[in-house]
Amino acid sequence: MTRVLKAISIVALMATFAPCLLFLGGWMGHVAVKHWTLAGTVAWFVTTPWWMSRNLPVDAKEVEI
Repeated sequence: MTRVLKAISIVALMATFAPCLLFLGGWMGHVAVKHWTLAGTVAWFVTTPWWMSRNLPVDAKEVEI
């Protein structure tokens, strides 16, 4: 499961910056760049925390109530 999420996350990250390069080269329009970048950003923020998160230990001495 982690490998699939990492792969989706990498593709989403590429979908975030690749349209900018395509726009710079003149191969993609501005509206398409905005849509692809938004979709890549949302996909990256949705998938990355699932494989990158870690459980932090809670120390009872450091918790103030």
